[in-house]
Amino acid sequence: MNMIDRIDRAIDMSGGIVKGIAAEHMSAPTPCPEWDLRELLNHLVGGMNIFAAQLQGLTPDRDHHDDWLGTDPQGAYVEAAELDRAAWDRPDALEQTVRLGFGAVPGPMAAVIHLTELVVHGVDLAVATGQERLVDEQLCTEMLAIMREMGLENFRVPGMFGPEVEVPADAPTYRRLLAYVGRA
Repeated sequence: MNMIDRIDRAIDMSGGIVKGIAAEHMSAPTPCPEWDLRELLNHLVGGMNIFAAQLQGLTPDRDHHDDWLGTDPQGAYVEAAELDRAAWDRPDALEQTVRLGFGAVPGPMAAVIHLTELVVHGVDLAVATGQERLVDEQLCTEMLAIMREMGLENFRVPGMFGPEVEVPADAPTYRRLLAYVGRA
C-alpha cells in the first residue's frame, strides 16, 4: 500500500468519526491538551484545505487557525476531504513542494506529515467522542511503524509531540500510537 492509499484510508476513517460528532461534543476535551474538540477538528480541516491548495500550486486563502468549520463542522470536513483527496490523487502530487509552518518539504515527506495529522487527529477525535470502534487499527499499526522508523526525537517539543507515554503492551494499537506521540 502506498502513501496516497493510506491518506485515502485516513480521510475515510476520520470522516466516519466526524459524522458521529454531535454539537454538544464540540467543547469536549481531547487527547490534545491545548485543544477542545472544535479546535482540534478545525485544525484538521484547516490542514486538509491548506495541503490541498499547496498541492495545486495555490496559496491558501486562510491561515491554519482561522475558522474553517463555520456553522457546519461535518459539512466542512466533507468539503475539505473532497479537496484533499483530489489534490493527493493528482499524478504529480508527490513531486510538489509543500510549505509548512517550519519550512518547505518535498512531496513524499509532506505526505507522511499529512498522514500523521489525519491518523493521529482522527484517533484523537474518536477517543474524545467515545468512537474508538471506528478507528482503523491496521492503519494505526502502519502509522506507528512509519513513525518509529522515522524517529520523533527532534519533534518531541511542546506543540508537536511529547515524550512517549507508557501503556500496557496489550493495549490496542491506536492507544500505543497515541502513547508514542505523548498522549495518555
